[in-house]
Amino acid sequence: MGSIMTADLIEQDAESRAAHRSILFLGAAVGDDRANQGEAACFHDLLLDQVIAAVTRDKEEYNLLPIYYERLTSIEAVEYRHEVWRDLEDAALVEKFTRFSGEMRQVRHRLTWSTKTSFTLQRRGWFLDAAERYGAAVQGLCDELEGVTLQSRGLHEFRAFLVDYVQSSTFVTLTRETKSLREKLTQVRYCINVKGPRIQVLKYRGESDYSIEIEQTFERFQQGAVKSYLHEFSDWPDMNHVQSSIADRVARLFREVFGELEGFCERHAMFVDNSLVAYDREIQFYLTYLDFIRPLQAQGLSFCLPAVQRRSKEVFAIATFDLALASKLLRETSPLVCNEFHLVDPERIIVVSGPNQGGKTTFARTIGQVHYLAGLGCPVAGTQASLFLYDQLYTHFGKEEDPTYLSGKLEDDLLRIRDVLNEATADSILIMNEIFASTTVHDALVLGTRVIQKVVNLDMLCVMVTFVDELTDLGPSIVSMASTVNPENPTERTFKIVRRPANGLAYAMAIAEKYGLTYDMLKGRIGS
Repeated sequence: MGSIMTADLIEQDAESRAAHRSILFLGAAVGDDRANQGEAACFHDLLLDQVIAAVTRDKEEYNLLPIYYERLTSIEAVEYRHEVWRDLEDAALVEKFTRFSGEMRQVRHRLTWSTKTSFTLQRRGWFLDAAERYGAAVQGLCDELEGVTLQSRGLHEFRAFLVDYVQSSTFVTLTRETKSLREKLTQVRYCINVKGPRIQVLKYRGESDYSIEIEQTFERFQQGAVKSYLHEFSDWPDMNHVQSSIADRVARLFREVFGELEGFCERHAMFVDNSLVAYDREIQFYLTYLDFIRPLQAQGLSFCLPAVQRRSKEVFAIATFDLALASKLLRETSPLVCNEFHLVDPERIIVVSGPNQGGKTTFARTIGQVHYLAGLGCPVAGTQASLFLYDQLYTHFGKEEDPTYLSGKLEDDLLRIRDVLNEATADSILIMNEIFASTTVHDALVLGTRVIQKVVNLDMLCVMVTFVDELTDLGPSIVSMASTVNPENPTERTFKIVRRPANGLAYAMAIAEKYGLTYDMLKGRIGS
């Protein structure tokens, strides 16, 4: 009868909490399965696969990748997440959620151990410990959130859920029985009589505990640091067969309390609330990203919540940078160069030219990254930004020629860009890097012009990295940006990308480097 009543109560409590909403998705119930769109085609080109792998490292248990694959489709949905980010600017609040997540992880560990051990009493012990930690963690977070100022709708809903849950009959019963059972188990005292290979387990009858007297007797012989002969136990929490046999005999001596333990494990077999598990997973989306950007912020790099728009295509970002490169340089303790970009009507296309290894590809990748992350409602690299909420983000980066393909590299480039332009809309974004580099400058100019004309006709946002400077002068919708060098040493790259007309040297430098005819290369040959 007790088990049936508990199941009914669980079902009633679950129904009463069904209205609580996700802290990730506007208008969705927490825990609702989202359509897994899979990794976006642009991920590899923009190095977002590396970025997200770093963000989610050691958090695989939460399965966060599908969240990073699903872009938001409305300004309202983006602002919904922005509200949560603004609340999490409070470091004390972040610490509260981090501590709770750590406790929930310990609960999962103990539940896992309870299924792996082969000893029944140890399984029940780990299960009780998990329930005890769970109750303390949930109640603790609920208490800590009381009185905290929360502006976001998502966290307001979560706190309301938490208050509702800790007052539910399911949770109250769980915590009450857990506390009662723990108190009874701590009162279990027994003696072990060891005589040769024989071990006898007896109830404690007030026998003297000589351990304190022994320590005091031998304490006077201790002089300075001494070697410890204390036994080191394994980190693996499993019993051995001797310990299990002793535990079984203790259970026989105290049948009533251990019978209660068995019944407790049966009644509360599924004590972890599914909605709470879903909330714990969703908050990791925010916490893991904060963990990723915090070391970058400590180095003086800035992140901001961008203004996101659907109608205007006047976009900009100030002091922005490539997250993948920033993470790499952070490990190498190397400085990072920030850049900025902006487009005002009727500008739609940024054509980036300049010498090789000057940061052009990194700059194009950065524009793609900030738009992708803005579409997830995340903070982006930069002190300030206003970005476009796209329908699709396409990339076309040059690839090495594959000898197994029947077509050549140029044909492959043409086929790929044709497919992109056939699918793209006015709300799409296209990032192109060094396409048509395998053909002559004349053919690259002709083909590049055709591509740009198609982009202009679509009225879509585009970034093109190219060695063909003439592509920067095809109309008012095109902005020329170029990588710069040290004016006192033209071979030294600054990695700054600035608005300026192309200087006509990019292709010449590319040819010179290809055939080993740059100044440094020639000087090195002559010197040798």
